[in-house]
Formats: sequence, structure tokens, C-alpha cells
Amino acid sequence: MGVCVPLGMSIKPLKHLGQNFLTDQSVIDRIVDSIEADPRLPLVEIGPGTGALTGQLRMRYPRYRAIEIDTRSVEHLQKQHSGIDILQMDVLDPRWIDTMPSDERVAVIGNLPYYITSPIIFLLIDRRERFSEAVIMVQKEVAERLVATPGHREYGILSVQVQLAAHVELLFTVPNTAFHPVPKVESAVLRIVFDKPRPDVDPEHLRRVIRQAFSQKRKMLRNTLAPMLPADKSLPGWDLSRRAETLSLEEFVALAKTI
Repeated sequence: MGVCVPLGMSIKPLKHLGQNFLTDQSVIDRIVDSIEADPRLPLVEIGPGTGALTGQLRMRYPRYRAIEIDTRSVEHLQKQHSGIDILQMDVLDPRWIDTMPSDERVAVIGNLPYYITSPIIFLLIDRRERFSEAVIMVQKEVAERLVATPGHREYGILSVQVQLAAHVELLFTVPNTAFHPVPKVESAVLRIVFDKPRPDVDPEHLRRVIRQAFSQKRKMLRNTLAPMLPADKSLPGWDLSRRAETLSLEEFVALAKTI
């Protein structure tokens, strides 16, 4: 939902940056307590804003670093937190990852702007060997898609691609009244643990198969996968009358290998 802000902070939220400031201290405490990474390892906070989480995180993780694009927030954090390690850059620029120790896995925490939630998550899973876990706040609807299982109406591209890379757990929901200004939607906090090996298939090919299979969710695989199938629309060993929403993670990997 963007950045967090202590009560009384006067920085005006910027709509184009997706900023809604978290003001509920009990929620702030729960988010910080949700990180399970070893305190000796590096931790990165995405979009700390005015620093509602920052003080607690720096006490727990001496190797704290922040990634923040808003100049106002950077200046505020530097005044409030002496010696803070902060990079002023776009979190979608992957070069920040290369500034982290290459021989250690990094933990990530942050309240993600809704409009770039998926790109941030895909960046993390694409470079998942560099990360141990991520505790993130996202729109509740997105959280439900991330944890959805086969047969669930929310199960789709995001569910499959993220769950193939990590274990995902919805920790708790957050009411919209916990923010200023009050958004129209509720939020949820997730823990993503990057502990799964990469599937033994070309990642771009796998991604294309998943996207194609879900391109028309209610149609059978023989129709959605038609551009990838032979002329007779058959695939040995596969019942193409099934829909994508019924396939397990393992079946998507097997399907990509077969095509």
C-alpha cells in the first residue's frame, strides 16, 4: 500500500507513488514481528517512506538497508535515523540487488505500492537465489491470488508462478482504516519464503505455457494452448479437456516439458 508513517507526520501522500501511510501501531508491530530471518543477515526495507517500521528494523537488523525513490522521504529518514544506509532509486531497477552481499541471502520487508506489486514480486522470484524471505503488505485481493490453490476461483498465473518459486503464507489482513488517507480496499501481509529449487525446464518457456493456459480461464486446454499444439490439437498423455485452474504446480512443469 506504499509507505508507512508515524502518527503526526506531515509529509503529504503522493498519489502517483501509490502512497497511503500506515498509522496503526499494532499493525506496524505485527509486521516487524513477522520477519523470521537471522538478525545477523542483511535486511532490505522497500519503500520505508517516513519510517514507521525503520527504527524497530534497524534495532533488530544491524545490516539494514532501505530502498526509497521519494526524495522527501530520503531526506526525512536521514534526519531521523543517523547513519542510515539508504539507496535512492526505483526498486524495479535490479541493480540494487547487485549491491547486496553475493554470498548471503537477503531478507526483504515492505508495504508495496499496489500499482507495482506484481513487478516487484516477479523481480524477487526471478532473482530468488539472492533472497531468504520477504514479508510484504499487498492488496488483499492480490494476497488471495498468491496463496490460491488448484480449483480455487482466485488460482491463476500469479499463484502458479510465485508458488513454483516459494512457499507463500497469508499472515493477517489489515483494514483500510489503518491507513491515511483511507484507501478503498483492504490489505494483507504475506510471508514468502524462497526455498524451492528452480524447475528443470526453461523458465521463459514455462512462463509462456502458464500464461497461455490461463489466457482464457474458462476454456479447455486444447483451446487455450492451441498456438502451442500440433495441428490435431493433441498432446500425448494429457487430457486437454481440462482447464488450467485444475492443474497442480507439478503438472504445469510437466506440461511445459511435454510441449
